[in-house]
Amino acid sequence: MTNRAAQLQRATSESSIELSLDIDGTGASDIQTSVPFYDHLLTAFAKHSLTDLRVRASGDTDIDVHHTVEDVGIVLGQAIREALGDKAGISRYGDALVPLDEALVQAVVDISGRPYLVHGGEPAGFEFHLIGGHFTGSMVRHVFEAIAFNAGITLHVTVVGGRDPHHIAEAEFKAFARAFRQAKALDPLVSGIPSTKGAL
Repeated sequence: MTNRAAQLQRATSESSIELSLDIDGTGASDIQTSVPFYDHLLTAFAKHSLTDLRVRASGDTDIDVHHTVEDVGIVLGQAIREALGDKAGISRYGDALVPLDEALVQAVVDISGRPYLVHGGEPAGFEFHLIGGHFTGSMVRHVFEAIAFNAGITLHVTVVGGRDPHHIAEAEFKAFARAFRQAKALDPLVSGIPSTKGAL
């Protein structure tokens, strides 16, 4: 089996990103995006998906964190797609229901080759809340869009319940991580690519 890892760079007038990952890792992370709460979320993703992840990112955060956060999501999605290779032998599907105190989130992943996001259930006003004073709640969905569309995965994220914006956002990333962990896992019972089409 080839090493399921990737190393990518992206530079625009708005951000500069260097990212490397190993989806067969132990959950080790070294993340510096210049957006502290985003570092926290990506660290949780790495830990709970058993993905080794290193990120170095900088951007025009003096304007808004939007560009840096989105661009890291784009590169993360691209790196996941590259690391998965032809997807032979993977489980393909993953499902997780994750609590964080009062928050509860379900995530379902299909490494389908078809980018799609269904996202809902966040309480009214969540998208306007500044988590940590700098990370707008609306960015959670935006990151999942960037990851799903660039990784070529179908992702459903549903907030079942929750009150605290920090808990809700973190539970969303942990649920995604656990579902992705199942979906990317190599299944000894799977021969070849798990699709009737013969390609994902």
